[in-house]
Amino acid sequence: MTPLNNSLNVFNEPLLICGTSPMTGAYRDGCCNTGVNDIGTHTVCAVVTHEFLQFSKSRGNDLTVDYPASGFKGLVEGDKWCLCVSRWIEAYQANVAPPILLKATHVKTLEYISLEELMKFEYQPMTN
Repeated sequence: MTPLNNSLNVFNEPLLICGTSPMTGAYRDGCCNTGVNDIGTHTVCAVVTHEFLQFSKSRGNDLTVDYPASGFKGLVEGDKWCLCVSRWIEAYQANVAPPILLKATHVKTLEYISLEELMKFEYQPMTN
């Protein structure tokens, strides 16, 4: 199945690209699209942090390791990645949730957590 067309973000606007280096998304299209083939609901566009990566590893999903067979290069702090909403909420509850790009986070995320809570984690790029 192909990704959903005309997907919306948490503001009911067109879903923006989350990341292409590395290529992210359940459908590896750079967007946090979701659909019936998205086991895990990869809808949260996060800017991963070291703390989150360690947390995910402690939960049995080491995102820092390369998996050449699937073309996955391990993530490093600062990478933009579509996370499973359940893992992001788990990290949120453990106080290690990474910041998120709201305009690249799929509207389906709001079925699990409120926009008000998500907005507390909106990514703020560093400026000089």
